[in-house]
Amino acid sequence: MDRSIIHTDNAPAAIGPYSQAVRCGNTVYLSGQIPICPQTQRPVNDTVEAEIHQVFRNLRAVAEAAGGDLSRMVKLNAYLTDLADSPKLNAIMGEYFTAPYPARAAVRVAGLPQGFRIEVEGILMLD
Repeated sequence: MDRSIIHTDNAPAAIGPYSQAVRCGNTVYLSGQIPICPQTQRPVNDTVEAEIHQVFRNLRAVAEAAGGDLSRMVKLNAYLTDLADSPKLNAIMGEYFTAPYPARAAVRVAGLPQGFRIEVEGILMLD
């Protein structure tokens, strides 16, 4: 099965030896998104809510570049430096997703790049 690399200027460029996403057949694996504004390449980190919104905007941009949208997400992994932010994650996630919701894990981590409080990766299914 062939794989294709997904890239968009509407999400932050990869800052290491990885791709924004990789499509294998009808499955797209999206790399973790952190709260960086793709237009300015600057952090969006005034509040955890601002970080969460930016992460989902970045995920949406990569999903769209792959030919899908957030409604096609089947799995998300959210990495949080503080699980007390989970209610905020849930509330904001509800602004970007509708039922049926993707499967999701939320994991506390000791740290994230640039001191961010959240990173989210996902798996997208296309027709």
